[in-house]
Amino acid sequence: MSEYRNDVPENWFVDPVRLGVPGVRRVRAAVEEDALAWQADALCAQTDPEAFFPEKGGSTRDAKTICTTCEVRGECLEYALQNDERFGIWGGLSERERRKLRRRA
Repeated sequence: MSEYRNDVPENWFVDPVRLGVPGVRRVRAAVEEDALAWQADALCAQTDPEAFFPEKGGSTRDAKTICTTCEVRGECLEYALQNDERFGIWGGLSERERRKLRRRA
């Protein structure tokens, strides 16, 4: 046994999922326990929230640009549709766009 191995504490490993490190996803079965676990990986959680809730008539371009590269965009849109979110950009869509989507469904 190496002399260095004895210096490493047994509890040295920190689970990145428990820390909420962005981009580290839970196994699907574990996600079902927490329906909002996808929010830890959402890019909007790492940026200015004001971009996602612009004032009436304000630009939604910055928020939608961020959404295009977000890996949890689908979960976000599904959440907004299921919970009838009336404000903000969710899953890359504005409230008006989500209303149109609901009408088509």
